Amino acid sequence: MRNFLTNNREELVSRCKSKVARRPRRAATEQQLANGIPMFLEQLIRTLAAEEDDKPADSMRISGPSGGDSPTLSEIGVTATAHGKELLQLGYTVDQVVHDYGDLCQAITDLAFERDVPFSIGEFRTLNRCLDNAIADAVTEFSCQRDTQIARQQSLDAAERFGFLVHELRNALGTATLAIHALELGNMTVGGATGTVLKRSLSAMGELIGRALAEVRNTASEQRQTFSLAAFIKEAEAAAQLVAGAAGCAFEVTPVTPILAIQGNRELLLAALGNLLQNAFKFTHPCTDVALRIRESDQHVLIEVEDHCGGLPQGVAARMFAPFSQHSHDRSGLGLGLSIARQSVEADFGTLTVRDVPGTGCIFTICLPRHALP
Repeated sequence: MRNFLTNNREELVSRCKSKVARRPRRAATEQQLANGIPMFLEQLIRTLAAEEDDKPADSMRISGPSGGDSPTLSEIGVTATAHGKELLQLGYTVDQVVHDYGDLCQAITDLAFERDVPFSIGEFRTLNRCLDNAIADAVTEFSCQRDTQIARQQSLDAAERFGFLVHELRNALGTATLAIHALELGNMTVGGATGTVLKRSLSAMGELIGRALAEVRNTASEQRQTFSLAAFIKEAEAAAQLVAGAAGCAFEVTPVTPILAIQGNRELLLAALGNLLQNAFKFTHPCTDVALRIRESDQHVLIEVEDHCGGLPQGVAARMFAPFSQHSHDRSGLGLGLSIARQSVEADFGTLTVRDVPGTGCIFTICLPRHALP
C-alpha cells in the first residue's frame, strides 16, 4: 500500500478534489486543503513505512493508537484539528468534515480495484486507524470551535437585550426620581399630576421587568440543545486552570469520550459547573488538588468535582443548597451559588448532589441524561 500511495499520490488528490467539487455548494480550495487530504496522505505513507520497518513507536507518534486513546495529539491529530477549524471558518458543516476523509478512502479503494492492486489486512487496519483518528480529531475541533462561536453570538445578543433593558429602566427610574423630588419640594399629594407621573414611571418599570422575565423563560426553553461533552468540559477546564493557578492547587481532569453529549442550556450548565469548581478551589486545603472527573453509564453522564476540604461538619450536607447558606468564615459571596447551580441543573432534567468523604473532602456530582453526537 505504501508504494501504491506514493506512486499515485497526485491521482488520489485529484480524485478527492473532483469528489468535493461535485457536492452542492462546495468547491475544493487551496485553503481548504492546507491541512487536509494531501497532508493526511503523506502522514499515512509515513505510518505505513514505520510499520514496514518495525518501528511501532514512530507509527504511534505519527498517527496515534487505535481508538485515539492517547493523552497527546499525534501528527495526524494536529493537522486534522487544524483542518476541522479551517472548514468551520469556510462555512462547512460537520458532515462535510467527515466526507473529506471518506473521499480519500473511496479514492484509494477505487483506484486499487481499477489497477488490481492487492492490500494486506494489516495495511487496511492501518488505513482505517489513521482515518478514524483523523476524523475524530477534526470533528472534535470543529464542534468545539462551533460551540464557541454560538456562545459568543449568544453573549452578544444577550448583552444587547440587557443594554436595552437597563437603558429603559434608567429612563423610567430617572423620571420617578424627579417626580419624588418634586413632590417633596412642593409638599404635594400623590393624587395630582406629579403623582400620576410617578405612578406611570413605576408602572413602566414593572412592565419592563415583567417582559424581561417572560423573555428569560421563553429563551431558556429555546436554548436547550445537544452539545459535545468534551468541548463543554474543555471550556470549563480552561477557566478553572486560571483559578487553580491563583489558588496554588493542582487540577486534574479526566479525558472525555468524544461522542458523548448532553442536552440543555449550555450557558447555564457551564455556569453551574464553574460555580462548583470555584467553590472547590475556595475550600480545598492549600497544596492539595481538585479533580474534575467524567463517568458514564448506559443512561447518564456524571460530572464530578472532588476537593480536599477535609470533609463537611455534621449536618451541613443536608442544607448546602439552601439559598443564602454559607458554611465558612469567608463571607465574600451571598451564599446563592450552589442554590442557583442546582436550579440550573434540575431545569435540564438533571440532579446536583454532594457526598461527604470524612477527613478528606467532598464530591459534588452533576447527573444528566446521556446523549450522543450525530
